[in-house]
Amino acid sequence: MSSLKELQELIHEKYGIDTSTLDPTTSLRDKGFDSLALVEFVFAIEDRFGITMPDADTDVDTLAKLADLVDQLKAAQTT
Repeated sequence: MSSLKELQELIHEKYGIDTSTLDPTTSLRDKGFDSLALVEFVFAIEDRFGITMPDADTDVDTLAKLADLVDQLKAAQTT
């Protein structure tokens, strides 16, 4: 199951952005996320999902890519 919906809900909780306006393929920078906000969001993702995102992947900035990465990391934990 994709984590996309939960990521959208996390953005809504933390930043008050309406989930219906979050296109999975649009850069979060287009929603006003700067580099610091993206890093903070990555920390929130790690906390929410109990994962550690590799530093090389912290430049992923669309919800679709983030969801794919979260799903891969979660799957790796169960194997």
